[in-house]
Amino acid sequence: MAVQVRDGRRPAGRSGARGALALRGAAARLGLKPGELELGVRLGEVRTVAGPEGRRRVPVAEVERLRSAEGFPDTLRERVRSVTATEGAALLGIGPARFTRLAKVGCFSPVMFYVNRYRALVWLYPAAELRKFAEREPALLTGSTPRGLRKMLDAGEDWRARNWRSRRVAQLAREAENAWERAAVAAAVLGPDQLAEVVDDPYERAHLRRLRASLLSAKGEPPSSRPLVEPLLTADDPDEILWHRISLALCLDEARAERPAPRPGEAGRPGWVPPSPEPAPAGGDGHGPGAESAAGAAVRPGRARPSAPVRPAGRTERSGPPGRPGPRGLWRRLHRSRSR
Repeated sequence: MAVQVRDGRRPAGRSGARGALALRGAAARLGLKPGELELGVRLGEVRTVAGPEGRRRVPVAEVERLRSAEGFPDTLRERVRSVTATEGAALLGIGPARFTRLAKVGCFSPVMFYVNRYRALVWLYPAAELRKFAEREPALLTGSTPRGLRKMLDAGEDWRARNWRSRRVAQLAREAENAWERAAVAAAVLGPDQLAEVVDDPYERAHLRRLRASLLSAKGEPPSSRPLVEPLLTADDPDEILWHRISLALCLDEARAERPAPRPGEAGRPGWVPPSPEPAPAGGDGHGPGAESAAGAAVRPGRARPSAPVRPAGRTERSGPPGRPGPRGLWRRLHRSRSR
């Protein structure tokens, strides 16, 4: 699936797109529907490269690799199949209500969603992951819900949107080609006030906005669905916000070391645009609702792990490279406005 990118936000062509197929053409070669290929890309089953104007393409070598696999096309089609909550419940042999409760507490995570004709949000789950969950946690499919999970449900917790954002951020981070693009991924799920607290420089914020890819699919959602969809695009839990603030701070360190963001005196430099005026942060004092604790870095029982801070492959998930601030240093940096 193509990542939605605004005009001019990415280079018009990438060398990796040579010898690659458009997504629709690749889907036809693989015997998949476009939606199935989109799911395969999101799950990392199908490798893509950036093409013209940021559109993703599938290398011919990747298509041939998948076609030569044993059991093709049935095994591939099964790996990229998604189901609704009702279909997922039938697959697991449980009722839809129990399925929804397990999804809310993060036992399994949605990979996509859509708004149906009744303007209801419909989450989609990878069928292969549901089968693995049933094999791994058969006790959660029968009998009483464990006490810990009941307490979470009684508290009104619902991790579906958070886990969907975690998946999408991880996918976009894999597709990013440099540290500035990875920083833009982390910035994409932070509100304006949170972003301004982490990124002081308005020209860096402008650069991140230019590079930011949408969390939505290329076709997006109709305007009538915006009230349902827009709240899903921004981190709203204090733990999740802190996680992405740390991720952004780490990526910014790497990006600044690679090259600085374009400055006003570099107007002739390709890719430079002046920063646009930003809306005043909510609250009027320039500081949004900061994260209350670092608990988001931990994984609660039965929950899907949040996406790791967006970093290049090969780095450890939680500790920064030598010479970079550790967790305490990051905590002070990201909460310095609280002590003012």
